[in-house]
Formats: sequence, C-alpha cells, structure tokens
Amino acid sequence: MAAPDLTTWITIPAIGGLIGWSTNWLAVKMIFRPIKPRSFLGIRVQGLVGRRQQELAKAIGRVVGNHLVEHKDVVKSLNKLDFQGILVGVLDKGLGPKIQELRGLPLIGGFLTEERVRDIRNSIVDGIMKHKEVVLDEVEKGLAKGLDVPGLVEKKVSLFAVEKLETLILEVAGRELRAIEVLGGVLGVLIGVAQVGFLWWNG
Repeated sequence: MAAPDLTTWITIPAIGGLIGWSTNWLAVKMIFRPIKPRSFLGIRVQGLVGRRQQELAKAIGRVVGNHLVEHKDVVKSLNKLDFQGILVGVLDKGLGPKIQELRGLPLIGGFLTEERVRDIRNSIVDGIMKHKEVVLDEVEKGLAKGLDVPGLVEKKVSLFAVEKLETLILEVAGRELRAIEVLGGVLGVLIGVAQVGFLWWNG
C-alpha cells in the first residue's frame, strides 16, 4: 500500500484530537452542568455536583470534622490568644459602668479609687490566669458537646448554590481540569497518528 498522503496524516489525527478534547471538555462540564435536572432524548441528565450535593456535603463534613478541624485544635488556637489582654479589656468594659455608678454612693465611692479598681481587676485576671488550663479544658468539653463540626460543615456545603461550588472547585482545580481537556486532545492526536500508521503498515 502506498504511503498515506500529507492530508491523511493531518486529517485523521486532527479529528482524533478534536474528538478527544471535546469528550473530555464535555466530561469536565458535566461535573457541574446542567445544574438542574434536564431530559435529553428521554434520559434524565444532571451535573455530578448538583446530583450528589448532599452526599458531597456529608463527605466533606466528615473529613473536615474528623480529620482536619478537631475540638482540641480550636482550643490550641485559643491558647495562642492574648488571654490576659482579652480579660483585662472585657473586665474594663463590663465593670466600667457599674464602677461609675458605685462611685456616686457616699461611702463606697471614696473607696473605689482608680488604683483600687485596677488592683481588683488585676487580682481577678491573675486568679483566672492561674487556672487558665482548667478554663481551656472546660472550653474543650463545651466544644465537644456543643460544636458539631461535621454537621456544621455539611449544612453549609449542602446550602451552597451549585454555581458557588463550581467557582470554588475551579479556583482550586481549574488548571488541572483544563489539563485533562488538553490531554484528551493530545491522546486523540496520538491515536489518530497510530491509526494512520497501522493502516499503512497493514496495507
């Protein structure tokens, strides 16, 4: 058999590349689209994310809650805060109005000088700071009982609009998804070249 002409060498690989790219492009699009169920030739079609959103939300919640964010991690983050500074600020803000009110009383008012109020505040803060670990342990116990991280994440993700999920996924994996499309085209071209070579070899 005579060697295929240049047109054959170009046309078949080009068609293969187009088919490979377009099928991968369609597969990537169908991860998200169509967002709402649609019928096509009697077949119900919906994007993977929209169809499996509840299961996806549950899986993400389980992974985040059981492996990524645990109650002890939250407590460790709290431990890095300026706990003493926060207490001072809270006490100043909370006790300030009451102190001003008490200063208006005849006998007590003269006792509540700025220095004495500061000493009382500092004594309270020092007392709490001495038991900081106990406080954080109680906070962790409270979080363990009241903070359901898997459930919270699951609820948030399940309520996301599919368009928002699409945007988030594309922000993270957009380059990889485009690479899949390109790879489909490259493989299609290579298969087309192989087909022409196979026909020539067996001609």
